[in-house]
Amino acid sequence: MADYAGACHRAALRADPVGSNPPYALRAGTWPRAAHGSADFRRGLACPTVIRSAIGSKIMSRFWSPVVRTLSPYAPGEQPKQDGIVKLNTNENPYPPSPRVLAAIASATDRLRLYPDPRASALRETIAAHYGVAPEEVFVGNGSDEVLAHTFQALLKHDAPLLFPDVTYSFYPVYCGLYGIRYEEVPLDAAMRVQIADYRRPCSAILLPNPNAPTGIGLPREAIGRLVAEHPDQLVVIDEAYVDFGAESAVPLVARHDNLLIVQTLSKSRALAGLRVGFAVGQRPLIEALERVKDSFNSYPLDCLAIAGAIAAIKDDAWFQETRQRIMANRQSLVSALSELGFEVLPSMANFVFARHRSHSGADLAARLRQRGVLVRHFQKRRIEDFLRITVGTEEQCSRVIALLRGLI
Repeated sequence: MADYAGACHRAALRADPVGSNPPYALRAGTWPRAAHGSADFRRGLACPTVIRSAIGSKIMSRFWSPVVRTLSPYAPGEQPKQDGIVKLNTNENPYPPSPRVLAAIASATDRLRLYPDPRASALRETIAAHYGVAPEEVFVGNGSDEVLAHTFQALLKHDAPLLFPDVTYSFYPVYCGLYGIRYEEVPLDAAMRVQIADYRRPCSAILLPNPNAPTGIGLPREAIGRLVAEHPDQLVVIDEAYVDFGAESAVPLVARHDNLLIVQTLSKSRALAGLRVGFAVGQRPLIEALERVKDSFNSYPLDCLAIAGAIAAIKDDAWFQETRQRIMANRQSLVSALSELGFEVLPSMANFVFARHRSHSGADLAARLRQRGVLVRHFQKRRIEDFLRITVGTEEQCSRVIALLRGLI
């Protein structure tokens, strides 16, 4: 047995030597010839506990559930370990959170020995007061990604397909794969905009980011209202992760529509990406569905530090207004400078811009910027492979990326 396992390991290293990527196990059916007829192989007791995936990029185990074998996990933006990097690839806020947040977190540390409030009641009440809804119409979770995950499982798994744009947040198809949800991608128009008329087709639900990511283009509240009204028997989920940077929130429409759910995050405009707080607003039956899933998964979703920090962030409206106005001003300066360099820049209502140059590939520009210590996001996807998504940073960060691009163009 030991000799066989060693042979498998050596053969695996020959098939995928250390160098370009971590070594992977062999493809199914490529085990050493001498072992094929062994009783251990036939019983599956030795090296076949690990085989290479059919998609060619993941190690697989015989202990995996069937769904795991087919997943293509979401790939987040790079988080560099070294200092001195200008990090404009993950849409984080370039400015620190409110000082009140830090004070609130420090004050909450004496509660670390206790379980947090499982309902995060104080936070829900704060969000409700801020948006003019009832606390029971608010759901909270660990970032909007977790809120969306519960939404997919609780509200979006039906016989008819879920609709969302073809160019959008790449976590959506990942969740569909995880939860076994049928979906159809609705193409953006030639200007990379969502057209409400294109969603007039059979579906179980509609999911739209507003503003969209990675394009940054937003729809007015009136258009969202028309979409919701046109689909009274389908749920419409609006992902407003970037809404605070110039777009209109659809939260005021919730009172009139029982088929509307709004999802937001404190990661972007409140500068709390490291704290992980997101929330949803909808009429009570929708929130009840999310709570049923959450309480079947984790009865304590937010820790006491996150609750305290989030409450303080929402209450400090002056800090919020000041920092978001600075980001929007920096965005306008960045757009103007990129346009002068010959970039086509889509009209953004987010804390990033989406731009391409008519004479340079997006992959090449992203790689050359990275060599010079600036990270931007590039997507290897049809229709957008020449675009760069550039987070709006501080005044100094934006100036640096423009200076580098000026030397590369």
